[in-house]
Amino acid sequence: MSGQQYPPPQQQQYPPQQYPPQQQYPPQPPRDPVADYFYAIAGSDAQISAYELRKCLTDSGISAYPRPGDSFSLETCRVMIAMLDRDHSGSMGLDEFRELWTAIEGWKRVFQQFDKDMSGTIEASELHDAISQFGYNLRKETVEAITHRFSRHNNGQVLFDDFVAISVKLRAISERFRRFDREQNGYATMHYEDFILITLTI
Repeated sequence: MSGQQYPPPQQQQYPPQQYPPQQQYPPQPPRDPVADYFYAIAGSDAQISAYELRKCLTDSGISAYPRPGDSFSLETCRVMIAMLDRDHSGSMGLDEFRELWTAIEGWKRVFQQFDKDMSGTIEASELHDAISQFGYNLRKETVEAITHRFSRHNNGQVLFDDFVAISVKLRAISERFRRFDREQNGYATMHYEDFILITLTI
């Protein structure tokens, strides 16, 4: 008996396929880590206090020098806020935080330049050179007096935390003094209360 012969199967015909155009998604905005650090701490008013600033800078790691986990003191965080607190509210918004972040990065680079042994301290002569890089032309005697004021262990050395506090105070006081220095020659005439406002609110 011969084998059964089957006709070849017919190929099913499909209509031409039309694909819809690929959906275009809007590009994702780039991450903003500085804003992320800020909003992780800020309250509903989008402001941070000195306590919150300290936690924010510690969590971000920018204050971790020379050892991981190091943080700025509360007093240094207070003067940081005072430097940018133009309405004397005692708090800081995102724009001010960005400005502070950029300043801290610059101060940190300069401090590391002179802290060659990575000890986290610099001496009066190094502080003088560091301050000169910021554009301040101060006498060595003045810088030595500043060093003694901020040397925590009375050993003539300044820690990174205190270096930042010095940098903040120099910037804030200089900016406010400059408003009274009409000739821009380093001399100013001001009322006693203006002097108190400049020095005691930083």
